[in-house]
Amino acid sequence: MEIELVEGDVTEQRVDVIVNAANSSLLGGGGVDGAIHRKGGPEILAETRMLRASKYGRGLPIGQAVATTAGRLPARWVVHTVGPVHSVTEDRSELLRACYANSLRVADELGAESVAFPLISAGIYRWPVDDAVRQALTVLRAAEPAHIRTATLVLFGAETAATARAVAGHQ
Repeated sequence: MEIELVEGDVTEQRVDVIVNAANSSLLGGGGVDGAIHRKGGPEILAETRMLRASKYGRGLPIGQAVATTAGRLPARWVVHTVGPVHSVTEDRSELLRACYANSLRVADELGAESVAFPLISAGIYRWPVDDAVRQALTVLRAAEPAHIRTATLVLFGAETAATARAVAGHQ
């Protein structure tokens, strides 16, 4: 699987799967989650409401992943995953890595060949960008999906992209 690092907006990526850094409600929110719901349209919300009414009544657990339509986004599906909030007193790295691993698994099960990830938990969940990149690349570099040929880590903003490229070059 080829791994790409690009600066940009994950909602504009022309891929089979766009990964959503969702909140556990699956009903939209701020940051990437809000942008995906706004740009994807009501079809995404309709499917996440059905998921809440059936399998995820208490919300999607941290680190897990579930797919919906991509609505009006330039993708076939959205895979929603809930990242952990960063903590200085508790190591939650395994949960963050699970977001990438489970999202890849769900995308691969869908038959996707390309997937675009935001930098999960690095926004309002305050995960330090350099470590968030390390956690993402650890999972992506070790993955051996059956169908996915390209995984893109989409980095929002020049500073985040520069940090990610520096980390990627040192791993």
